[in-house]
Amino acid sequence: MFTGIIQSVGTVAGITSQGVDKRVRINTGKIDTAGIALGDSIAVNGVCLTAVAIDAGSFTADVSGETIAHTTFRDMQQGTRVNLELALTPQTHLGGHMVSGHVDGVGEVLSIREDGKSLRYEFSIDPSLQHYVARKGSICINGVSLTVNGVSGNRFDVNLVPHTVQETTLGDLKAGSPVNLEVDIIARYLERLLSGGMPAREGAGRIDEEFLAKAGIIST
Repeated sequence: MFTGIIQSVGTVAGITSQGVDKRVRINTGKIDTAGIALGDSIAVNGVCLTAVAIDAGSFTADVSGETIAHTTFRDMQQGTRVNLELALTPQTHLGGHMVSGHVDGVGEVLSIREDGKSLRYEFSIDPSLQHYVARKGSICINGVSLTVNGVSGNRFDVNLVPHTVQETTLGDLKAGSPVNLEVDIIARYLERLLSGGMPAREGAGRIDEEFLAKAGIIST
């Protein structure tokens, strides 16, 4: 588990293809690799990877074809800057929200504009995921925990303060940039509980009074 509070901006130092999979080496920047052990989980742009080799200043991880197909790792190149976060420990300050590192889908930056001293970013999200996004709720974008300002259909926007822009790779984004999105884990489990354990339907709509009545949660 992670918090979405980025500890360092690293860079992709090397990529080796292994059939449909890839092996990547990541320079860790401010993170001291002396504190990383083989098998540790590290979030790279919001994707939970396992360290299979560690060197001074870098670690190596394997990326499966499944991960490549459903995240921005499909476009990653040597030199790409990435957000890094080590896994939670009992001593970690929970400053963001609970993040699993399991990306739900790839969104896109629609626009960026100044909003006072911060920047307002608007993103698109796959329609099958839009019902998980709520105003003032949490969302993880490229591994960064952010608060949703507003939602309209499959679009939502967030505000980035100068510190976040400077200390993460979100300041590198432009209109059209793809991003890894992980919705709030509580929303996912809540939907499962309210559905009575039934499999989620592809393209299912939001939880409303009709849904709650059918699930026996409320009476009409």
